[in-house]
Amino acid sequence: MTKRILKSILVVSVAVLVMSTTLTMGILYRYFGKQIGKELRREAAYLAIAVEKEGMEAFEFLPPEAERITYIAEDGSVLFDSEADEDSMENHGQREEILEAAEKGSGTAVRTSDTLSKKTLYYALRLKDNSILRVSSEQYNVPGIVGGMIQPVLIMLVIMAILSYLIASRLSRNIVNPINALDLEHPEENQIYDEIAPLLTKINRQQKSLQKEISDAKRQQEEFSMITENMEEGFVVIDSHTEILSNNSSALNLLGAELEKGRRSVLALNRSEDFQNAVERVLAGQHVLANMDLAGTSCQVTANPVYHENQVTGAVLLIQDVTERMRGEQMRREFTANVSHELKTPLTSISGFAEIIQDGYVKPEDTKKFAGRIFKEAQRLITLVNDVIKISQLDEGKVQFEKETVDLYEETREIFKHLEPKAEEAGVHLYLYGPHIKVNTVKTILEEILTNLCDNGVKYNKPGGSLTVTLSQDGEATQVVVEDTGIGIAQEDKNRIFERFYRVDKSHSKAIGGTGLGLSIVKHGSLFLGAKMKVESSLGEGSRFILTLPVDC
Repeated sequence: MTKRILKSILVVSVAVLVMSTTLTMGILYRYFGKQIGKELRREAAYLAIAVEKEGMEAFEFLPPEAERITYIAEDGSVLFDSEADEDSMENHGQREEILEAAEKGSGTAVRTSDTLSKKTLYYALRLKDNSILRVSSEQYNVPGIVGGMIQPVLIMLVIMAILSYLIASRLSRNIVNPINALDLEHPEENQIYDEIAPLLTKINRQQKSLQKEISDAKRQQEEFSMITENMEEGFVVIDSHTEILSNNSSALNLLGAELEKGRRSVLALNRSEDFQNAVERVLAGQHVLANMDLAGTSCQVTANPVYHENQVTGAVLLIQDVTERMRGEQMRREFTANVSHELKTPLTSISGFAEIIQDGYVKPEDTKKFAGRIFKEAQRLITLVNDVIKISQLDEGKVQFEKETVDLYEETREIFKHLEPKAEEAGVHLYLYGPHIKVNTVKTILEEILTNLCDNGVKYNKPGGSLTVTLSQDGEATQVVVEDTGIGIAQEDKNRIFERFYRVDKSHSKAIGGTGLGLSIVKHGSLFLGAKMKVESSLGEGSRFILTLPVDC
């Protein structure tokens, strides 16, 4: 505090000195400038009288201390200059002061030399014969004056600094010493300035209040720690710099870490990209609810930012183990979503045929045919719905799927029949090769796999291209190869094509429709049947899907 008071007094003293000196110099500079102007006008007037009477002879008797005199003809040529050779001087007709004098009778101008830190004042007077008499004088500008006074100014500053230091030092000690001697443990017992008595009373009240708050906070902290330590969920409180303020044992277990001494950043507990991203997002002010894998455990992380005065000062993270719940929910959700995608096809067919019949576009003799198609699609729809129900029941462990013998060749041929209109429209040729291989499997799931593979082979093909399905059997393994000449799959997309809703060519997919679930159905259907799926593809060169089925799947 003493140093601050001392510094303040010194700064004020120096500032006052500098400002007063600057102001004084400015006033003097302006005053002397006006005086020089008056002297130039007076000298020019006297000299004009002499020139008009004596002509050029008037310049022969100029005193050495006289100001610079320039005599200029009406055409701007220099007739005489007291400090330069008039024959070597350029025409002065366009000088500011000359033009003004020619027009108004007199003119002034000021030009500054940056090199010399001087400015030159010019006063020009028009004579009766329209010639111009100019008188000029040099004057130091402010920087030049300061440069000339630097030594006395520095001496004055040093003297003022020493005096200010001595005075400030004594004043600051007289002010600060009694304050430093205060007994803050017993504020009301101090005998000091009356001005700070209210402050001491307030400190005393705050001390009592603070002691009570500390006691209450300690008790609440103990209760909070007892509650959090008995939670199954992980609980972590962090500040805005990711430093851990509070946590329980469950959080460390779920994050797969130990809180080392001196290592307090929550980012150090788990290096998962999802977890790191969740921490960054919540400290950016976002509410985070995300499922992620932490130390081999499926967890749900709920993170909420903590605000103070509209600024994020920290966050609270709640971590729950949802491994079992996620496993069951994911299986039911994904399979149901994939199968539901296929419900659209029969519903569309039924709706289309029914609309044609309703609008009267069907001949009486064709009504039976259309009714048959509606019945067939309705049966297909019922079968799909029943299978979804069976799968749901299977997830719950209540029922077993009934398998049946399926002729792969005939099944594929039926799929081709459904795809023929779409293939003809797209200009794609369909080819089926191989023997009549029979497998014992869940027909609807196998049908979905083959339908989606073939459907994608048509949708993502090129005009004039082909879709070829080849059936073969090697021992107990049955292989179905679905090959097209379409757009192909880039290397970076191969690992993602089986994700739900992921599309390789998003722009093309919008034009051909679909939900992006086809290959996801293929993947999960294959897993369900115990089959293996392999993809061979190059961008622009088509794709080759190899499905390997066991005899009993």
